[in-house]
Amino acid sequence: MRRKLTLVEFEYGFVKKDARVAYGLWAVAGIFGGHRFYLGDTGRSIAMLFTLGGLGMWTLVDGLFLARRVRAVNAERRAAILARHGIIDQTPLG
Repeated sequence: MRRKLTLVEFEYGFVKKDARVAYGLWAVAGIFGGHRFYLGDTGRSIAMLFTLGGLGMWTLVDGLFLARRVRAVNAERRAAILARHGIIDQTPLG
């Protein structure tokens, strides 16, 4: 079981997103949805690309909630990897 958890954490390390990278992309290419492309939100990224970030409004709002979105994306990815390996996540919620 310990070996399986090590494998899971190793795999998670490859797909985990970094908030610093997301904020860097937000600062440089936020109006074009660069940070959303990085997080895998393709639909919203394309919408931001064609509307210039909702004329800048979506970009500003994303700056406030970007860290929360990175945590959510990482939690989803980790849960998917755990499920694929047949492990139940027992970390407390909240």
